[in-house]
Amino acid sequence: MTDMLSRPGARDGGSHQAPGPAQPDATAPTKPVIVSAVIGAGACLLTGLLACAAVAVVGWLAASFGGASGAVRAGATVWLVAHKTGVTFKEAPISLAPLGLTLFLGWCLYRGGRFAARVSGADQTKDLATASGVLAVTYGIGALIIALLTSDGSVRVSPLSAFLGAATLAIVAGTAGILVESGAGADIADATPQGLRDAVPAAAAAVLGVVAVASLLYAVLLAVHFSRVTSMLELLDAGVVGSVVLFAICLMLLPNVILYVVSFLAGPGFQLGVGTTIAPTGVDVGNLPALPLLAAVPADGATPTYLLVLTAVVPLAAGALAGLVVARRGLAAEDAEALGWDAFALRGCIAALLAALTLMVLMVLSGGAAGPGRMAEVGIPGALPAAGVLGAGMAIGAAVSAGLLAARRPQAEA
Repeated sequence: MTDMLSRPGARDGGSHQAPGPAQPDATAPTKPVIVSAVIGAGACLLTGLLACAAVAVVGWLAASFGGASGAVRAGATVWLVAHKTGVTFKEAPISLAPLGLTLFLGWCLYRGGRFAARVSGADQTKDLATASGVLAVTYGIGALIIALLTSDGSVRVSPLSAFLGAATLAIVAGTAGILVESGAGADIADATPQGLRDAVPAAAAAVLGVVAVASLLYAVLLAVHFSRVTSMLELLDAGVVGSVVLFAICLMLLPNVILYVVSFLAGPGFQLGVGTTIAPTGVDVGNLPALPLLAAVPADGATPTYLLVLTAVVPLAAGALAGLVVARRGLAAEDAEALGWDAFALRGCIAALLAALTLMVLMVLSGGAAGPGRMAEVGIPGALPAAGVLGAGMAIGAAVSAGLLAARRPQAEA
């Protein structure tokens, strides 16, 4: 608490100062908090919409039908779907958010939050909360207006879901940027108990480890079935411009596919249509859309035995990585000598729980409806069981590795 109160420019401390290098001139001109947040939200809106509209217009140039206005409307629709907005196209619901685009929009909002905090010079809790709220509401209202302008006879967009989806993404990513830029994030970290402070980066390491293995497995399967990729490209015959659009579509959907592989490694697997199953225990999928990303899907029937082995090895390895991070950070702390191996094992379990919750949220967001009929159900119906399996394996690996590393540390002399 002393460190928080002595921080230069403390948000609620007012006049507290600490010795050190000269601080930036406090009399430098700044914009009001509300104005800065509105500008940041508007910049994020324009960036995302222009990017989606540009890809749609390039696709329109490669096609032989439709008009430029329809292409721009299609780009705006994709932008809305990336916020998990409810869209209905010719009576077919579409809710499958391309997470690659969602991540890009989240990064823009993060930068927008940093911009708002930097330009306004906000350093008090009230100003930071105001900046976060105004940024989210402005961005959400912009999405609501885009939803109203995009809806026509064939496309219906729910304005309420557009506002809620966009505002939610803005409140998460924008607030993160505001906290980082203002220094409030560092204060929160200082006030967080040491155990939880070690568990968060350990959980991030476990999540990244699982995603890295899933990405590697997907790359290997895609290389093995590369002939399918070439066959799909020949079938589509998209040309140079169309290939650019196809590449952009695959790039936006790549995080979804990688999360499907994560669920595959967990055991429950995923589905690419109503009544389909892609899991280590077997594959029953039938015909698939001619999308090069799906060329790595195994053929119907039994899967190789090594895939079953991976379902047990990957969570344990990710948990061991989390335990390593917990032990390295915990042993470097001042109170390390007062903690036994069981405390480190408990921190490893907490990290595994956080990692499992993160993966569950991502797996839930990766699914949705991709069109009429069979494509009405795409994603991971067993996200909760998949996260449970991963969490159990990671908890075992993290507890064992963190506990062993803590027990083997050299003992201090009496």
